[in-house]
Amino acid sequence: MVTNQASIKRNGIQDWVSLRATALIIALYSFYIAFVFFTAPTLTYSIWQGIFASLFMKVFTFAALVSIMLHVRIGLWQVLTDYVKPAGLRAGIQYVLNLIAFAYVAVGLFVLWGV
Repeated sequence: MVTNQASIKRNGIQDWVSLRATALIIALYSFYIAFVFFTAPTLTYSIWQGIFASLFMKVFTFAALVSIMLHVRIGLWQVLTDYVKPAGLRAGIQYVLNLIAFAYVAVGLFVLWGV
């Protein structure tokens, strides 16, 4: 008999939806940045600072940074699960890589809100 039990563990559908949602946010951000590059006659520091000074751009950039972190975490978990068989080694690698991903977001947040 199959029972449906609530659990905090991830499942395949949650990973699939999370990857698609984060990929959409990353793609929209990339298209927006490309649009800014192609439509601006010249990009100087003052123009670039003005673009990132708006609240919309700060929130959008933060959403993109968090999306990249989540996308990387899920992707690395899938790759490491497939190719690194010893559980202890896999957990250690995941820990270090997740720490690096979190550090990237923290530094990005510091730089972003420091403008």
